[in-house]
Amino acid sequence: MPMISDTSCNLDSLDVYVPSPENPWNVTKINHLYRRIGFGASKTEVLNALSQNNPAALVDALIDEALALNTTPPPVWGFWNRDQFEAAEEANPDNDTGFYRREGKKQMINDLIQNKVRERLTLFWSNHFVTEDRTYRSPAYQSQYYNLLQMHAGGNFRDFVYDIGICNAMLVYLNGDENVRNRPNENYARELYELFTLGVDNGYTEDDIQETAKALTGYVDTNDIPWGDILFNPAQFNNESKTIFGQSGNWTYDDVINILFQQRANLVATFICSKLYAYFVSPTCSETIVAQMAQTFIDNNFQIAPVLRQLFKSEHFFNQEAIGAIIKSPCDLMICFYNELGFTLPAMDVNDYIRNTVRVLGQDVLNPIDVEGWQGDEDWISPDLLIGRWESARFLINRAWMQNQQQFRDFVVGLPIGTNADGNLDPSLSGPEVDIVVRALVNYFFPRGIDDDVIYNEISGVFKDIDAFPPTYYEPDAVDPAIWRLDRTEVSEQFFAFLNYIVDIPEFQLK
Repeated sequence: MPMISDTSCNLDSLDVYVPSPENPWNVTKINHLYRRIGFGASKTEVLNALSQNNPAALVDALIDEALALNTTPPPVWGFWNRDQFEAAEEANPDNDTGFYRREGKKQMINDLIQNKVRERLTLFWSNHFVTEDRTYRSPAYQSQYYNLLQMHAGGNFRDFVYDIGICNAMLVYLNGDENVRNRPNENYARELYELFTLGVDNGYTEDDIQETAKALTGYVDTNDIPWGDILFNPAQFNNESKTIFGQSGNWTYDDVINILFQQRANLVATFICSKLYAYFVSPTCSETIVAQMAQTFIDNNFQIAPVLRQLFKSEHFFNQEAIGAIIKSPCDLMICFYNELGFTLPAMDVNDYIRNTVRVLGQDVLNPIDVEGWQGDEDWISPDLLIGRWESARFLINRAWMQNQQQFRDFVVGLPIGTNADGNLDPSLSGPEVDIVVRALVNYFFPRGIDDDVIYNEISGVFKDIDAFPPTYYEPDAVDPAIWRLDRTEVSEQFFAFLNYIVDIPEFQLK
């Protein structure tokens, strides 16, 4: 459960943020939005957002795009049973079930790279309605579960809860397929309340769990062939009267969901909105803001999108205290960096590299560490993972350098801060051109910039200190007042050195 506090330093409201001279729409805010609502923006997207100067319209456009996006088409093996997978493996021994599960994860990584809001939400919900593919093992179940996450990602949460509880992956993962009339299994009933809708010890009793388990009986595997659809079998349903949240009757699965959302609406809304807040704004939640989000959730019949629109358009979201307040997950680190640089790499399977890298760094997609999911935050930067994070980001930089050095200079030219779109220095800025460019780069890649003069000077020194330039290169004089210029080819080498250096700086791990 996220930490709830009324002492947050972020005192801004959910009123719509409207840019002003005192609080301008700038690159920092644009990157903040894209790093939270999606997985980073290309430089072109940043420039477009900057020119529009309308954050509310941008948020609406991004969410509308997510809602209109079709789910990823299932693979040809998306509904195979185990016999079909075994036949495929017999025909090609390399294609065991692990191969297909990895293919499913590669598809998810591809979607995370390509799409924005919908895939950000899909990843979020995969860590809320947790299943572990190593437990249920069926690649087809994995594909069906992933499709369900995408389908409901920005839709109706009540419908989401209903469908997730009877999907094949969840039924196997939390033993719903073993929940029969004379021997109820309480596992899913417990997690339905504790992890998925209400929170630990919040609005339910042990009796409620036991009675709910009886109402969920009957979804058992009646197939002779494993990994087929798990369907409702009336003969295995408990027909006794059950009492849930004080209401008695011969309740079914449908009744459980109805009673939950009727009797515990405020608790459900508050719990879910606190998780959304912690994931998208800050690990320390504002009780006041969460309460307003929860009311929006209820007022819109548990539609997710209205809550997201309210949050992402708000002054509260764009408050300085929210920027850089979250530690990047491995997916954030790798995918945002890849998208923001937009570099071409040598022929390689980028999706597979990122999939395997985030797995090694602790975020094996569709396979969280346990039923409570990845806890995130400081767990992502334990000492045994930190070096791997540095070197994984550096690998992308070095591969891009091998492919095309010119693209490094091309990125610096036309920076949305410090230079105009044509690559010329903004005449309103003062100081040596090289210092303006370094400051622009620092502000672009660090969510709050770098205020520590020692660290900033080290970064600046790395950018300037390459063998091609003499010590006097950056010192204008009467003869040549502008020795260093962006049109020099050495800018590629400088930016390459800059990137390799900043990935080790602690503030780079924030978003």
